[in-house]
Amino acid sequence: MTLDTCKTCVLDSTSTHFKLSEDGECNYCKAFRIRAQNSIWRPLELRTRLFEAKVKEIKSDGENKKYDCIIGLSGGVDSTYIAYLVQKHNLRALAVHFDNGWNSELAVKNIENIISKTKFDLYTYVVNWEEFKDLQRAYLKAGVVDIEVLSDHMIVASLYKLANKHNVKYIIGGTNTATEGIMPHDWVYNKSDLTNILDIHSKFGLKKLKTYPKNGFYQRLYYKEIKSIEFVELLDLVDYNKSEVKTFIGDYFDWKDYGGKHYESIWTKFYQGYILPKKFNIDKRKAHLSNLILTGEIKKEEALEELKKSPIPIVEEKELIEYVCRKLDLSIDEFNRVISEKPVSHTYYKTEYDVKFYRWFLKVVNFFLWRVSKKLIKV
Repeated sequence: MTLDTCKTCVLDSTSTHFKLSEDGECNYCKAFRIRAQNSIWRPLELRTRLFEAKVKEIKSDGENKKYDCIIGLSGGVDSTYIAYLVQKHNLRALAVHFDNGWNSELAVKNIENIISKTKFDLYTYVVNWEEFKDLQRAYLKAGVVDIEVLSDHMIVASLYKLANKHNVKYIIGGTNTATEGIMPHDWVYNKSDLTNILDIHSKFGLKKLKTYPKNGFYQRLYYKEIKSIEFVELLDLVDYNKSEVKTFIGDYFDWKDYGGKHYESIWTKFYQGYILPKKFNIDKRKAHLSNLILTGEIKKEEALEELKKSPIPIVEEKELIEYVCRKLDLSIDEFNRVISEKPVSHTYYKTEYDVKFYRWFLKVVNFFLWRVSKKLIKV
Protein backbone atom coordinates (compact mmCIF):
# COMPACT_ATOMS: atom_id res chain seq x y z
CA MET A 1 0.00 0.00 0.00
CA THR A 2 1.35 3.43 -0.96
CA LEU A 3 1.41 5.89 1.94
CA ASP A 4 0.52 9.56 1.72
CA THR A 5 3.48 11.54 3.03
CA CYS A 6 3.96 15.11 4.26
CA LYS A 7 6.25 17.43 2.33
CA THR A 8 7.59 18.94 5.57
CA CYS A 9 7.78 16.29 8.28
CA VAL A 10 8.16 12.48 8.24
CA LEU A 11 4.63 11.61 9.33
CA ASP A 12 2.42 9.71 6.89
CA SER A 13 -0.90 7.96 6.52
CA THR A 14 0.03 5.18 8.94
CA SER A 15 -1.89 7.56 11.23
CA THR A 16 -5.61 7.31 10.45
CA HIS A 17 -6.00 10.99 11.38
CA PHE A 18 -3.32 12.10 8.92
CA LYS A 19 -4.54 14.57 6.29
CA LEU A 20 -2.77 16.51 3.58
CA SER A 21 -3.74 20.01 2.51
CA GLU A 22 -3.48 21.24 -1.06
CA ASP A 23 0.04 22.56 -0.43
CA GLY A 24 1.24 19.06 0.56
CA GLU A 25 1.70 19.75 4.26
CA CYS A 26 -0.04 17.60 6.86
CA ASN A 27 -2.56 18.62 9.51
CA TYR A 28 -0.05 17.84 12.28
CA CYS A 29 2.47 20.34 10.93
CA LYS A 30 -0.19 23.02 10.68
CA ALA A 31 -1.45 22.32 14.21
CA PHE A 32 2.13 22.45 15.50
CA ARG A 33 2.68 25.88 13.93
CA ILE A 34 -0.41 27.26 15.65
CA ARG A 35 0.62 25.80 19.00
CA ALA A 36 4.19 27.05 18.62
CA GLN A 37 3.06 30.57 17.75
CA ASN A 38 1.28 30.63 21.10
CA SER A 39 4.19 29.13 23.05
CA ILE A 40 7.79 28.53 21.97
CA TRP A 41 7.72 30.94 18.99
CA ARG A 42 6.63 33.90 21.05
CA PRO A 43 9.34 36.58 21.44
CA LEU A 44 12.05 35.48 23.88
CA GLU A 45 11.64 38.73 25.83
CA LEU A 46 7.98 37.90 26.48
CA ARG A 47 8.74 34.31 27.45
CA THR A 48 11.48 35.48 29.80
CA ARG A 49 9.09 37.87 31.53
CA LEU A 50 6.51 35.11 31.90
CA PHE A 51 9.16 32.72 33.23
CA GLU A 52 10.40 35.18 35.83
CA ALA A 53 6.86 36.09 36.87
CA LYS A 54 5.93 32.43 37.35
CA VAL A 55 9.08 31.70 39.39
CA LYS A 56 8.31 34.72 41.59
CA GLU A 57 4.74 33.48 42.03
CA ILE A 58 5.93 29.99 43.01
CA LYS A 59 8.42 31.39 45.52
CA SER A 60 5.82 33.69 47.03
CA ASP A 61 3.35 30.86 47.56
CA GLY A 62 6.13 28.67 48.97
CA GLU A 63 7.05 31.03 51.81
CA ASN A 64 7.01 29.28 55.18
CA LYS A 65 6.60 25.90 53.44
CA LYS A 66 9.18 23.16 53.17
CA TYR A 67 8.87 23.05 49.37
CA ASP A 68 8.00 25.61 46.70
CA CYS A 69 7.16 23.01 44.10
CA ILE A 70 7.22 19.36 43.11
CA ILE A 71 9.01 17.97 40.06
CA GLY A 72 8.77 14.54 38.49
CA LEU A 73 12.18 13.03 37.83
CA SER A 74 12.47 10.15 35.35
CA GLY A 75 16.11 10.73 34.46
CA GLY A 76 15.15 11.57 30.86
CA VAL A 77 16.26 14.71 29.03
CA ASP A 78 13.19 16.84 29.80
CA SER A 79 12.91 16.13 33.52
CA THR A 80 16.68 16.44 33.96
CA TYR A 81 16.72 19.91 32.42
CA ILE A 82 13.73 20.90 34.57
CA ALA A 83 15.77 19.89 37.63
CA TYR A 84 18.56 22.18 36.43
CA LEU A 85 16.21 25.15 35.82
CA VAL A 86 14.55 24.72 39.20
CA GLN A 87 17.93 24.59 40.95
CA LYS A 88 19.26 27.56 38.95
CA HIS A 89 16.35 29.73 40.05
CA ASN A 90 16.64 28.68 43.70
CA LEU A 91 13.32 26.92 43.97
CA ARG A 92 12.99 24.42 46.82
CA ALA A 93 11.73 21.32 45.08
CA LEU A 94 10.66 17.88 46.17
CA ALA A 95 11.85 15.56 43.39
CA VAL A 96 9.60 12.56 42.83
CA HIS A 97 10.72 9.46 40.98
CA PHE A 98 8.37 6.64 39.99
CA ASP A 99 9.71 3.12 40.09
CA ASN A 100 7.24 0.96 38.18
CA GLY A 101 9.62 -1.98 38.05
CA TRP A 102 11.15 -1.14 34.67
CA ASN A 103 13.98 1.27 35.51
CA SER A 104 17.18 0.78 33.56
CA GLU A 105 20.44 0.80 35.50
CA LEU A 106 21.48 3.88 33.56
CA ALA A 107 18.33 5.74 34.64
CA VAL A 108 19.07 4.97 38.29
CA LYS A 109 22.62 6.28 37.91
CA ASN A 110 21.49 9.44 36.13
CA ILE A 111 18.96 10.17 38.88
CA GLU A 112 21.62 9.66 41.56
CA ASN A 113 23.83 12.18 39.78
CA ILE A 114 21.01 14.73 39.49
CA ILE A 115 20.09 14.49 43.17
CA SER A 116 23.75 14.65 44.20
CA LYS A 117 24.20 17.87 42.22
CA THR A 118 20.93 19.61 43.09
CA LYS A 119 20.65 18.43 46.72
CA PHE A 120 16.88 18.16 46.29
CA ASP A 121 14.95 15.86 48.59
CA LEU A 122 14.00 12.73 46.63
CA TYR A 123 10.82 10.75 47.13
CA THR A 124 10.74 7.46 45.24
CA TYR A 125 7.29 6.04 44.67
CA VAL A 126 7.59 2.27 44.29
CA VAL A 127 4.50 0.67 42.78
CA ASN A 128 2.98 -2.55 44.01
CA TRP A 129 4.58 -4.73 41.35
CA GLU A 130 1.99 -7.52 41.45
CA GLU A 131 -0.82 -5.03 40.83
CA PHE A 132 1.04 -3.17 38.12
CA LYS A 133 2.08 -6.38 36.41
CA ASP A 134 -1.55 -7.48 36.40
CA LEU A 135 -2.55 -4.16 34.82
CA GLN A 136 0.08 -4.39 32.09
CA ARG A 137 -0.89 -7.97 31.29
CA ALA A 138 -4.55 -6.86 31.11
CA TYR A 139 -3.73 -4.07 28.68
CA LEU A 140 -1.72 -6.40 26.46
CA LYS A 141 -4.62 -8.83 26.34
CA ALA A 142 -7.13 -6.02 25.73
CA GLY A 143 -5.33 -5.14 22.50
CA VAL A 144 -5.40 -1.37 23.05
CA VAL A 145 -2.69 0.91 21.70
CA ASP A 146 -1.72 3.05 24.70
CA ILE A 147 -0.32 0.73 27.34
CA GLU A 148 1.68 3.68 28.70
CA VAL A 149 -1.60 5.11 30.04
CA LEU A 150 -0.99 3.00 33.13
CA SER A 151 2.30 4.67 34.10
CA ASP A 152 1.29 8.17 33.00
CA HIS A 153 -1.97 8.02 34.94
CA MET A 154 -0.19 6.82 38.06
CA ILE A 155 2.50 9.50 37.80
CA VAL A 156 0.06 12.41 37.59
CA ALA A 157 -2.13 10.96 40.34
CA SER A 158 0.86 10.59 42.66
CA LEU A 159 2.16 14.09 41.93
CA TYR A 160 -1.22 15.57 42.80
CA LYS A 161 -1.42 13.49 45.95
CA LEU A 162 2.04 14.55 47.12
CA ALA A 163 1.40 18.20 46.27
CA ASN A 164 -1.76 18.09 48.35
CA LYS A 165 0.04 16.36 51.22
CA HIS A 166 2.77 19.01 51.35
CA ASN A 167 0.40 21.92 50.66
CA VAL A 168 2.27 22.73 47.44
CA LYS A 169 0.36 24.53 44.69
CA TYR A 170 2.79 23.98 41.81
CA ILE A 171 3.90 20.85 39.99
CA ILE A 172 6.58 21.61 37.40
CA GLY A 173 6.34 19.23 34.47
CA GLY A 174 8.64 18.39 31.60
CA THR A 175 6.01 18.41 28.86
CA ASN A 176 6.96 20.82 26.09
CA THR A 177 6.03 21.90 22.59
CA ALA A 178 9.55 21.74 21.14
CA THR A 179 9.90 17.95 21.40
CA GLU A 180 6.29 16.83 22.05
CA GLY A 181 4.13 19.23 20.05
CA ILE A 182 3.29 16.58 17.46
CA MET A 183 1.71 13.22 18.24
CA PRO A 184 -1.01 11.56 16.14
CA HIS A 185 -4.20 11.24 18.15
CA ASP A 186 -4.76 7.61 17.21
CA TRP A 187 -1.33 6.63 18.57
CA VAL A 188 -2.20 7.57 22.15
CA TYR A 189 -5.21 7.71 24.46
CA ASN A 190 -6.53 9.95 27.22
CA LYS A 191 -4.21 9.35 30.17
CA SER A 192 -6.81 10.52 32.70
CA ASP A 193 -9.61 8.11 31.77
CA LEU A 194 -9.84 6.07 34.95
CA THR A 195 -13.11 4.49 33.80
CA ASN A 196 -11.31 2.99 30.79
CA ILE A 197 -8.47 1.66 32.95
CA LEU A 198 -10.83 0.02 35.45
CA ASP A 199 -13.05 -1.52 32.77
CA ILE A 200 -10.11 -3.06 30.91
CA HIS A 201 -8.72 -4.39 34.16
CA SER A 202 -12.10 -5.82 35.21
CA LYS A 203 -12.22 -7.82 31.97
CA PHE A 204 -8.64 -9.06 31.80
CA GLY A 205 -7.06 -8.54 35.23
CA LEU A 206 -6.92 -11.03 38.08
CA LYS A 207 -5.97 -8.98 41.14
CA LYS A 208 -7.76 -6.25 43.08
CA LEU A 209 -6.31 -2.76 42.64
CA LYS A 210 -5.75 -1.74 46.24
CA THR A 211 -2.84 0.67 45.88
CA TYR A 212 -2.85 1.92 42.28
CA PRO A 213 -3.03 5.78 42.41
CA LYS A 214 -6.17 7.15 40.76
CA ASN A 215 -6.66 10.38 38.82
CA GLY A 216 -10.23 10.15 37.62
CA PHE A 217 -12.73 12.94 37.06
CA TYR A 218 -13.53 13.56 40.72
CA GLN A 219 -9.87 13.49 41.78
CA ARG A 220 -8.99 16.02 39.06
CA LEU A 221 -11.89 18.23 40.04
CA TYR A 222 -10.75 18.20 43.67
CA TYR A 223 -7.06 18.85 43.03
CA LYS A 224 -7.41 21.39 40.23
CA GLU A 225 -10.56 23.34 41.09
CA ILE A 226 -10.80 23.03 44.87
CA LYS A 227 -7.13 22.78 45.90
CA SER A 228 -5.93 24.95 42.96
CA ILE A 229 -2.91 22.75 42.23
CA GLU A 230 -1.34 23.80 38.95
CA PHE A 231 0.89 22.03 36.44
CA VAL A 232 3.53 24.48 35.19
CA GLU A 233 5.34 23.83 31.88
CA LEU A 234 8.51 25.93 32.14
CA LEU A 235 10.20 24.44 29.09
CA ASP A 236 7.86 26.37 26.79
CA LEU A 237 9.20 29.59 28.31
CA VAL A 238 12.87 28.99 27.48
CA ASP A 239 14.83 28.28 24.31
CA TYR A 240 14.82 24.49 24.36
CA ASN A 241 17.10 22.81 21.84
CA LYS A 242 17.22 19.08 22.57
CA SER A 243 20.71 18.36 21.22
CA GLU A 244 22.19 21.37 23.03
CA VAL A 245 20.42 20.39 26.25
CA LYS A 246 21.79 16.84 26.01
CA THR A 247 25.32 18.20 25.75
CA PHE A 248 24.74 20.59 28.64
CA ILE A 249 23.25 18.07 31.09
CA GLY A 250 25.96 15.60 30.08
CA ASP A 251 28.55 18.08 31.31
CA TYR A 252 26.59 19.44 34.27
CA PHE A 253 25.15 16.22 35.72
CA ASP A 254 27.40 13.64 34.04
CA TRP A 255 24.16 12.52 32.41
CA LYS A 256 24.35 9.61 29.95
CA ASP A 257 22.08 9.25 26.89
CA TYR A 258 19.64 6.32 26.56
CA GLY A 259 19.58 6.28 22.78
CA GLY A 260 15.88 7.09 22.35
CA LYS A 261 13.09 9.29 23.72
CA HIS A 262 11.80 7.81 26.99
CA TYR A 263 14.22 4.88 26.70
CA GLU A 264 15.21 5.40 30.35
CA SER A 265 12.47 2.81 30.95
CA ILE A 266 13.11 -0.73 29.70
CA TRP A 267 9.37 -1.19 29.21
CA THR A 268 8.94 2.04 27.22
CA LYS A 269 11.89 1.12 25.03
CA PHE A 270 10.30 -2.26 24.30
CA TYR A 271 6.79 -0.85 23.89
CA GLN A 272 7.83 1.92 21.48
CA GLY A 273 10.54 -0.08 19.73
CA TYR A 274 8.80 -3.45 19.34
CA ILE A 275 5.11 -3.64 20.35
CA LEU A 276 3.93 -0.51 18.53
CA PRO A 277 5.66 -1.29 15.21
CA LYS A 278 4.81 -5.02 15.25
CA LYS A 279 1.18 -4.91 16.42
CA PHE A 280 -0.02 -1.43 15.45
CA ASN A 281 2.27 -0.43 12.57
CA ILE A 282 3.25 2.67 14.57
CA ASP A 283 6.74 4.14 14.71
CA LYS A 284 6.68 6.94 17.28
CA ARG A 285 10.06 8.13 16.07
CA LYS A 286 8.19 9.70 13.14
CA ALA A 287 6.43 12.04 15.57
CA HIS A 288 9.53 12.67 17.69
CA LEU A 289 11.67 13.46 14.65
CA SER A 290 8.95 15.60 13.08
CA ASN A 291 9.01 17.86 16.12
CA LEU A 292 12.74 18.38 15.65
CA ILE A 293 12.28 19.10 11.94
CA LEU A 294 9.71 21.82 12.63
CA THR A 295 11.87 23.45 15.30
CA GLY A 296 14.83 23.46 12.93
CA GLU A 297 17.03 21.10 14.94
CA ILE A 298 17.39 18.56 12.15
CA LYS A 299 16.73 18.31 8.41
CA LYS A 300 14.06 16.00 7.00
CA GLU A 301 16.79 14.05 5.21
CA GLU A 302 18.49 13.33 8.54
CA ALA A 303 15.20 12.10 9.99
CA LEU A 304 14.60 9.78 7.05
CA GLU A 305 18.06 8.29 7.51
CA GLU A 306 17.35 7.73 11.19
CA LEU A 307 14.09 5.95 10.35
CA LYS A 308 15.97 3.46 8.20
CA LYS A 309 17.47 2.06 11.41
CA SER A 310 15.56 -0.43 13.53
CA PRO A 311 13.89 1.17 16.61
CA ILE A 312 15.61 -1.54 18.65
CA PRO A 313 18.81 -3.14 17.39
CA ILE A 314 17.96 -6.61 16.03
CA VAL A 315 20.57 -8.17 18.31
CA GLU A 316 18.63 -6.86 21.36
CA GLU A 317 15.15 -7.97 20.28
CA LYS A 318 15.28 -11.61 21.34
CA GLU A 319 16.83 -10.77 24.71
CA LEU A 320 14.25 -8.03 25.37
CA ILE A 321 11.30 -10.26 24.43
CA GLU A 322 12.52 -12.97 26.79
CA TYR A 323 13.12 -10.45 29.60
CA VAL A 324 9.68 -8.83 29.25
CA CYS A 325 7.87 -12.17 29.07
CA ARG A 326 9.73 -13.47 32.10
CA LYS A 327 8.96 -10.33 34.08
CA LEU A 328 5.26 -10.35 33.13
CA ASP A 329 4.90 -14.12 33.64
CA LEU A 330 3.96 -14.68 30.00
CA SER A 331 5.14 -17.51 27.81
CA ILE A 332 6.71 -16.55 24.48
CA ASP A 333 3.75 -18.23 22.74
CA GLU A 334 1.25 -16.18 24.78
CA PHE A 335 3.10 -12.98 23.98
CA ASN A 336 3.31 -13.75 20.26
CA ARG A 337 -0.40 -14.53 20.20
CA VAL A 338 -1.19 -11.17 21.81
CA ILE A 339 1.00 -9.35 19.29
CA SER A 340 -0.62 -11.13 16.34
CA GLU A 341 -4.21 -10.39 17.40
CA LYS A 342 -6.13 -7.52 15.81
CA PRO A 343 -5.86 -4.18 17.68
CA VAL A 344 -8.90 -3.03 19.67
CA SER A 345 -9.93 0.60 20.20
CA HIS A 346 -9.89 1.99 23.73
CA THR A 347 -13.46 3.13 23.12
CA TYR A 348 -14.56 -0.51 22.74
CA TYR A 349 -14.35 -0.47 26.54
CA LYS A 350 -16.10 1.92 28.92
CA THR A 351 -14.85 5.49 28.99
CA GLU A 352 -15.53 8.49 31.21
CA TYR A 353 -17.72 9.96 28.49
CA ASP A 354 -19.97 6.92 28.55
CA VAL A 355 -21.10 7.83 32.06
CA LYS A 356 -24.23 9.98 31.70
CA PHE A 357 -23.81 11.53 35.13
CA TYR A 358 -20.25 12.50 34.25
CA ARG A 359 -21.38 14.30 31.10
CA TRP A 360 -24.12 16.13 32.98
CA PHE A 361 -21.85 17.06 35.86
CA LEU A 362 -19.13 18.28 33.48
CA LYS A 363 -21.62 20.66 31.83
CA VAL A 364 -22.65 22.01 35.23
CA VAL A 365 -19.02 22.53 36.30
CA ASN A 366 -18.12 24.25 33.02
CA PHE A 367 -21.13 26.55 33.33
CA PHE A 368 -20.20 27.38 36.93
CA LEU A 369 -16.59 28.16 35.98
CA TRP A 370 -17.80 30.32 33.08
CA ARG A 371 -20.02 32.36 35.43
CA VAL A 372 -17.14 32.79 37.90
CA SER A 373 -14.80 33.94 35.13
CA LYS A 374 -17.38 36.50 33.97
CA LYS A 375 -17.62 37.94 37.49
CA LEU A 376 -13.83 38.13 37.78
CA ILE A 377 -13.60 39.98 34.47
CA LYS A 378 -16.18 42.54 35.65
CA VAL A 379 -14.24 43.07 38.87
